[in-house]
Amino acid sequence: MQLSKAGSPASPNYTITPEASRTQVMDAISRVRSSLDGVLLGKSGQVQLALACLFARGHLLIEDLPGMGKTLLSQALARVLGLSYNRVQFTSDVLPSDIIGTSIFDRETGTLKFMRGPLFAQVVLADEINRATPKSQSALLEAMEERQVSVEGQPLELPEPFFVIATQNPVTQSGTFPLPESQLDRFLMRIALGYPDPDAERELLRGGDGRRKLADLEPQLDLNGLKQVQSAVDAVKVADPLIDYVQRLVGYTRQGGEFAYGLSPRGTLALLQAARAWALLQDRRHVVPEDVQAVLGPVVEHRLRESADFSGHGGGALVQKLLSNVDVV
Repeated sequence: MQLSKAGSPASPNYTITPEASRTQVMDAISRVRSSLDGVLLGKSGQVQLALACLFARGHLLIEDLPGMGKTLLSQALARVLGLSYNRVQFTSDVLPSDIIGTSIFDRETGTLKFMRGPLFAQVVLADEINRATPKSQSALLEAMEERQVSVEGQPLELPEPFFVIATQNPVTQSGTFPLPESQLDRFLMRIALGYPDPDAERELLRGGDGRRKLADLEPQLDLNGLKQVQSAVDAVKVADPLIDYVQRLVGYTRQGGEFAYGLSPRGTLALLQAARAWALLQDRRHVVPEDVQAVLGPVVEHRLRESADFSGHGGGALVQKLLSNVDVV
């Protein structure tokens, strides 16, 4: 089967056939990465992590200072994957109904009619999520875990696929509400974009602003193509010795000491699935220890706490201890 050129400007440049070969899938991934790298200059590593998160069917939390390109990354991901996109600006006065939707009285029918909120999109940007109160933050819990919301006791399915990309400002900034552990655990990964390197920043200053390039960004996958990539992630093999390594990492977090608590089974499964996605991005058919190590920080840092520090900012140091103290074989 060949990749077919799309005929509509709103369609992806190429669609992947249902019987897509490995080569076709990797070509599609390459096009997606190239498109994103052209918008987010000097952020190839972060782009790969974001793609690994979404290809693994996870949700992504981006934590950084304002103006680092968090929103730009979410918009670019939605565009290049050809998915519907809604943005919710979280503030202290946002209510759960502003996110999920609300029922209004329809005079013509004499009944209540549910008006769907911005949550009903394939990619939802929860911008500055930690500026909302815990009550509004919790409106995302059911949606992120079960891909549905409950309205007046009735479940409503969300679009397929359903990805939440949330951004948050550092908790040290004013007007923020720290995300509880139950909310953090719903995110497969947490990443930071960081300052651009000198070369990338120089290109920005010369007129390479990604926002200008965003309007010209074309979809590189359709829905079927995305499902093919996700199926390719599931097909990446994991050998028993690799599972042993993952179990040693997880077991180390559960020994107490500097770890306030260990990784949950959900966190363990998240680590392995993220490693599969990372391996696919490296064009490997099986997971190697380097794949686990590449995603270990983004997957587990926000799930770990130091016994002496419950602020949530010690996860990075704990990850380094895992990498240093747990043998690969």
